[in-house]
Amino acid sequence: MGQAGRRWCEPDNTAAGSPPLRTVPAGGSATVSARGSAGGSKRPQLGAILLRNGAIRADDLLRALELQTRRKAPLGDILRAHGLASDRAVMAALADQFGTSVIDPARSRPDPRLIDRIGPRRCLQIGCLPWARAGACTLVACARPDQFDTHRAELEAALGPVAMAVIPETDLHAALLGSRRSALRLMAETCVAAEESCRLWNGQRFSRYAAAAAIAMLAATVAAPLAAFLGLFGLVLVFLVAGNLLKIAAAIANSRPRRVPDTTVTALRKPGVSIMVPLYREPDIAPRLVKRLGALTYPRELLDVMLVCEEDDHLTRDALAASRLPHWMRVIPVPDSALRTKPRALNYALNFARGEVIGVYDAEDAPAPDQLHRVVDLFARSGPDLACVQGVLDYYNPRTNWLSRCFTIEYAAWFRMILPGLARLGLVVPLGGTTLFFRRETLDRLGGWDAHNVTEDADLGIRLARHGYRTELLDSVTLEEANCRVWPWVKQRSRWLKGYAMTYAVHMRDPGLLWRQLGAWRFWGVQVLFLGTLVQFLLAPILWSFWLMLFGLGHPLASALPHGALIGVAAMFLMSEVAGLAINIAALKNPRHRFLRPWTLSLHLYFPLAAIAAWKGCWEMISSPFYWDKTTHGLHDTGAG
Repeated sequence: MGQAGRRWCEPDNTAAGSPPLRTVPAGGSATVSARGSAGGSKRPQLGAILLRNGAIRADDLLRALELQTRRKAPLGDILRAHGLASDRAVMAALADQFGTSVIDPARSRPDPRLIDRIGPRRCLQIGCLPWARAGACTLVACARPDQFDTHRAELEAALGPVAMAVIPETDLHAALLGSRRSALRLMAETCVAAEESCRLWNGQRFSRYAAAAAIAMLAATVAAPLAAFLGLFGLVLVFLVAGNLLKIAAAIANSRPRRVPDTTVTALRKPGVSIMVPLYREPDIAPRLVKRLGALTYPRELLDVMLVCEEDDHLTRDALAASRLPHWMRVIPVPDSALRTKPRALNYALNFARGEVIGVYDAEDAPAPDQLHRVVDLFARSGPDLACVQGVLDYYNPRTNWLSRCFTIEYAAWFRMILPGLARLGLVVPLGGTTLFFRRETLDRLGGWDAHNVTEDADLGIRLARHGYRTELLDSVTLEEANCRVWPWVKQRSRWLKGYAMTYAVHMRDPGLLWRQLGAWRFWGVQVLFLGTLVQFLLAPILWSFWLMLFGLGHPLASALPHGALIGVAAMFLMSEVAGLAINIAALKNPRHRFLRPWTLSLHLYFPLAAIAAWKGCWEMISSPFYWDKTTHGLHDTGAG
């Protein structure tokens, strides 16, 4: 290309015997050879090339073509997903089809300066990697040559004239990570806008505020103990009443008849779905996970399951390697970092996702086989404002012990009554951490998950609402394992409540902006859901003190409040108990849950554990705000398949 008028771009790294890449003289518009250009002859069929190369049998090709008529998926994806042709054979045939060659990364490496013109994340999104320059032409390695023309204008705007070569996706990823791994790791930790992230959290400043509040409360208690107690009691009572009214409203809204969806609007072409499953030190559960996800009935050529592991978690990675993963499952190692959180791993893996819909499962999950079909149909029937679909979470080990029974009751009420009701009321939906599905473009627009937030799901629910998107609940169930040991339960709940507190603090940095973005109705919903939950758990001992009156031991407020006020307080407590009991029993209407109804009365002994967790979480906001107190999985899941 250095010589004037030279018409060939022949990089050193083309495979031996491959056809050269044609381009026009410097300053012109680079194209592939005549077979790959818009104005050239019709390209040969991929299947015919594979047959000619002996890479596929005729009956397998017929089977793949029959699937293609129903799936509308690329033939190469169908062949690889069903094990009918190897990845290398398909890529070689694609190179032949487009009149180019296959890049061999062992013979050369991409130029990092060219990568930076596009950006490493964008290179992964479009499957194109600038490789080398020859004069005025830039050679671009492409994992999906059929989509190259879609991105040509973007590439030429940054690189000038371009010519395409083909590269397997795994080689493209490895080549990019060879020079831009650190950049992707940093992006995974900082991709959410600073004003919507807790990464700037100042634990020392929070500790000063907490200490000042404690000193002020102590001084008030010494100076006027009854008034101080009455003030705290009034605060927790307000949020108790507000919280119960919200739950009642959600339960009523959820009980209203639902509009029958118009199934005729379902898209003819199913989208690709990428499922991300974060794993950390879970070698025992890995083989069961592969089996459970293998039960999904979504077309294999449209399914992309990414098992996301920390790079140094060799136990889990070795277990996965021994599980003989199918073509549609792959392991995504996350580079080592001081920050070890689930959202950081999800952000990093999102760069490598292929699908238009992004899903998240936990390691111990057993989703309904048809779940992905229902998710994509719901997206197809809905407008672009529907950004997230949340499935129902349930437990497959409720009979393990008392704690697992109580946890199952709590989840049944939350996912089958409260969350669907909140969505129907138009309020912010605090997402669960699994069985979540997003439009890929929305996740990219919002920057993914806050890598420093230990309840990244609830935080993302607020950010979606702030940016004008909505969440819907889908009555498709994913079974998972109930955490049914006391101290691990407390540690898990303390992480959730710590995340709730940090999420609330982040989004209330500018209350006026939050009000304008959410509107008054959803703004007050956030106050009740987040601040109310924290206040009720932290100040729960004040409410418990009234049990003294039930046992005839008296109470300091008995003489300080008028008789009518005490009756009103008793009525509020009774209303709270009746409402909670009714919602829990209604949530247990499923036949497999009915045996749990008598156990709803024992929740009085269950929720005090959350008060302990709340105080533990507040302490960790000072001592270790970003520490992820991991839950161990796979201890009680033998009944899940």
